[in-house]
Amino acid sequence: MVADALIYHPTVSHYLKFVATTVGRDKVLRTLQYFSRFLAWYLYRTNRPLSTITPFETTKKTFGQTRKLMRVGKFVEHLRAAAVASDAKSLDPVLRFTAVGRQLGYAFYMLLDNACILDVTSIRKFSAAPRLLREANRAWLTGLTFSLASGLYSYYNLALRAKSIKENGDPEKVVEGRKVEKELNAVKVQLLSDICDITIPTTALGWVELDDGIVGLAGTTSSLLGVWGQWRKTA
Repeated sequence: MVADALIYHPTVSHYLKFVATTVGRDKVLRTLQYFSRFLAWYLYRTNRPLSTITPFETTKKTFGQTRKLMRVGKFVEHLRAAAVASDAKSLDPVLRFTAVGRQLGYAFYMLLDNACILDVTSIRKFSAAPRLLREANRAWLTGLTFSLASGLYSYYNLALRAKSIKENGDPEKVVEGRKVEKELNAVKVQLLSDICDITIPTTALGWVELDDGIVGLAGTTSSLLGVWGQWRKTA
């Protein structure tokens, strides 16, 4: 009876839905990848032996490669999303423009990242891989920049709407006010995630000097936000 209660518990069903999604598995692996990056840095800085650091370095590398393999072909999804956003004539022009830019940035990031799969996995090394990875980081940064612009624009407009509803004091606007607050919270979470993520390509490109500790924690934070968001979507 106890076993049946556990097996058929709603949380177990929710978990199965979550891990059945590629996004869910990717976010979990990403969390472990970046947390391992932070731990490897921390252990190195605290003069721990190499035998203690190596498992986390290996975890970071292995999960990074696994995620790259899982993303093969995903650029098509982003290209389609860019086309859909471009055709959404009823959408706010600024949001439509930033949506297209974001999806194209992510699409080219995925495409260039896919092109380096053989080199990253050491199946076949080729000299152009470092340059392609650098361009992939530029494309990722471009996508994140458009995402940040979209988030800031949305936050500004939603904040104005929330203020207007609050000042109006109309009881009939209570439902709309709650909806706006919910949208505001979603935008805040996405902005935080983008700010954390932007540390990764800017560091890889050498535009900012951040150590693996900061990048690891930033990546872990954005990954956990992604896990939480995907968990809610599969509820």
